[in-house]
Amino acid sequence: MHQELPRTADLVVIGAGVVGAAAAWFATLAGLRVVVVDRGGIAGGTSGAGEGNVLVSDKEPGPELELARYSRQVWGEDLGPYGERWEFERKGGLVVASTPAALGALRTLAERQRARGVVVREVSGAELPALEPRLTHEAAGGALYPQDAQVQPMLAAAQLLRLARQRGAVVRTRTEVVGFLRRRGGRRRGAAPATRGDVGGRPVVTGVRTPHGTVSAPAVLNAAGTWAGAVAELAGVGLQVLPRRGFVLVTEPLPPATVRHKVYAADYVDAVASSDAELQASPVVEGTGGGTVLIGSTRERVGFDRRPSPAAVRALARGAIGLFPILASVRAMRVYAGFRPYCPDHLPVIGPDPRAPGLWHACGHEGAGIGLAAGTGKLIAQALTGEATDLDLAPFAPERFEEGGWCG
Repeated sequence: MHQELPRTADLVVIGAGVVGAAAAWFATLAGLRVVVVDRGGIAGGTSGAGEGNVLVSDKEPGPELELARYSRQVWGEDLGPYGERWEFERKGGLVVASTPAALGALRTLAERQRARGVVVREVSGAELPALEPRLTHEAAGGALYPQDAQVQPMLAAAQLLRLARQRGAVVRTRTEVVGFLRRRGGRRRGAAPATRGDVGGRPVVTGVRTPHGTVSAPAVLNAAGTWAGAVAELAGVGLQVLPRRGFVLVTEPLPPATVRHKVYAADYVDAVASSDAELQASPVVEGTGGGTVLIGSTRERVGFDRRPSPAAVRALARGAIGLFPILASVRAMRVYAGFRPYCPDHLPVIGPDPRAPGLWHACGHEGAGIGLAAGTGKLIAQALTGEATDLDLAPFAPERFEEGGWCG
């Protein structure tokens, strides 16, 4: 029998992935009564199909890098006491350049990042074996990013929601939002005052409808990942967050410290920034506590097609062996796919939506959602309660795509 939903809350969070879970946790810390709903299970979407990256190394200077630096701080400080619950590892990132030209481009990027507060150290080709003994000897050099870290994303979502429940939050899975409660015009009253401008005659979101009942709330947070656009449509606003498919290859368990850092090729940054629909592949290799090695990453826009892609898997294997030749003799246990919630300007959507007052968004983080989740959740809680946010949310505003009405 399905558990009854509370009739009222201060905040309804749609989405039980890491972003929604972090928002729920920080909102409960701020004293809000929170209800989290998800049409599937906890971490049933993008969060359950990721590698758990908490990276600053792959961000170009700009708003996303500032959010990444802030979020890394939140993971390490605000959430630091709970880090063992989600296997937080300060393993550091090693970016490897295969040619002198690639190394020059990496140096330029590192200098720009360093100017924005990123900790980065240039590594010569001769120094690489001391950091990664099994790395290819063909590399020209690299850059070491000690701030890069790793979490187990499904554990992060589950444990953050557990912490939120301990403070009174209600979490209901298998509970799909099928519509919004709305009223016309006027100014809202309640726990979430921070919406820009007068709502005028625009419909105000006042809660959600589900097959199991309704929940009234002055604020509803759309943290639905790749389905965030469909959720926004229910409120009458356009927010086309597109799915971008990626595969991860998992090896058999290997001896400890076979791969010591998160290691990726320098062209990974370009692959992340690309808006091409066709297959993009750049090797990312890292070990896990259980001994398996995770191999990414691919990107392609194919809708929600989950069918296996031999071309993508071959690209993963080739790239990984290029970085770590020892992997040529290692068996792969499985491969899995997931969908990154993608906006073509590569910035997430965070904050209140003035087109549908009462509706808030925390979505569109693409492949950086795990790393950016902690900062996003804290910023949302600050804004919901009327506090000054630690970062300016203007670059992530939902209405930045107002002319076309959608992300893209």
